[in-house]
Amino acid sequence: MVELTFFGGVNEIGGNKILVKDKESSVFFDFGKSFSWGSRYFANWLAPRDISGLRDFFEFKLLPRMKGLYSSDQLAFTNLKYTDPLVDAVFLSHAHFDHVEHIKFLDPKIPIYLGEGTRFFLSAMEETSSFCNYRAHDYRTFRTGAKIRIGTVEVEPIHVDHSIPSAYGFLIHTKEGTIVYTGDLRAHGPKSDMTKEFAKKARDSEPIAMICEGTRMVEKERRKNYSERQVMKMSDKIVSSTDKIVFVTHYSRDMDRFRSLYQAATKNDRKMIISPKAAYLLNRLVEDKKLDLPDPMKDENLLVYYKRKKTGQFVETDYYRWERKFLEKQVTSKQVHQNQNKTVMNLGFYQFGELIDIRPSSGSHFIHSMSEPFSEEDIEDEIMHNWLRHFKIRFHQLHASGHMDKQQLVDLVEYVAPQTCFPIHTENQKIFKASCRQTKAIEFGKRYTI
Repeated sequence: MVELTFFGGVNEIGGNKILVKDKESSVFFDFGKSFSWGSRYFANWLAPRDISGLRDFFEFKLLPRMKGLYSSDQLAFTNLKYTDPLVDAVFLSHAHFDHVEHIKFLDPKIPIYLGEGTRFFLSAMEETSSFCNYRAHDYRTFRTGAKIRIGTVEVEPIHVDHSIPSAYGFLIHTKEGTIVYTGDLRAHGPKSDMTKEFAKKARDSEPIAMICEGTRMVEKERRKNYSERQVMKMSDKIVSSTDKIVFVTHYSRDMDRFRSLYQAATKNDRKMIISPKAAYLLNRLVEDKKLDLPDPMKDENLLVYYKRKKTGQFVETDYYRWERKFLEKQVTSKQVHQNQNKTVMNLGFYQFGELIDIRPSSGSHFIHSMSEPFSEEDIEDEIMHNWLRHFKIRFHQLHASGHMDKQQLVDLVEYVAPQTCFPIHTENQKIFKASCRQTKAIEFGKRYTI
């Protein structure tokens, strides 16, 4: 018998940790941290203690207490003894933290399979963030077309369209038949053909089961979502209709969104200003020719914004070594202020302090190209609007989701036609079950045999 156990993504967005067991083979699919993870016990600066490894996590049952899964140093302060790996491999669907964050606890002897682009993302995130450390692992990369044998299981990764490059779904071929795992996917992005290809191969496999994400399985959306083409068209309209600066914000790893906003800027003879961290990520991703991204070192339309640090004089030693590479493309708040009608600037929430130095003209624009806050009382959302009102900046909400909406999810499940559908990465299993007849509701840590 094949067994499925869900150790995350159950009645929550993200946090997927799916264990597939087929005879002697044990394989995890994703090992992430959910958006609501640990919120009953931790908030803001009250967080699990790094020095304690997995002790705090086990105390509140935030991670599965399993032998043969974790590294010896992470188990040092727990009463779970280290054993050699009893899990044969971990497959990552894409590089969002809610699918990869908790790999830092895993035994480095366990091989981690991931897309080539995902490997770029993980290394760039570690190199540019003091909060990001996935630790050493045996990384093994793949692309669509690969077939990876793990004991009695054969895993076939197939690209899908999502709000980050190098996103994959999986066909998991077992002795009992094929299990489809969608990862995260959408049908309205610029690479929607990849999702269609995945769906067709999933259907052709005549799956015995399908593990399907359901992020947007809701009765009513709280904000309007557009296609990526619409986001680009409306961004271009905003930029072309003003002689003021246009600020934009989007998820840093959403390269489709970056490309849409970059094209809106260059089409209107404006420079696109990005952060050193964004420049560093782009500089790594241009190594993957399939992504077709502009090189921040060579592209004349890209400039890099440097804020004041340490001495406040913009000297080279004020910045991290990885930041210094782009100093030849440097612009400062003074230069941005003087060239507002020639600029589209990427400005994230935590960089809003730079508005005080930039002094944007009244009537400037801010394109918020991210999803809705997690609650209507979201404090960051309120603070963002306070800043925009203070500087008299016009707000525009333009977002293309990385996920299928309710009807698209229902259509996908009906098209693939699995014998059983397990909903994951959703807060609304009941809606999923009412909408898709094959749905079987899941519980955390419960084994399901196929």
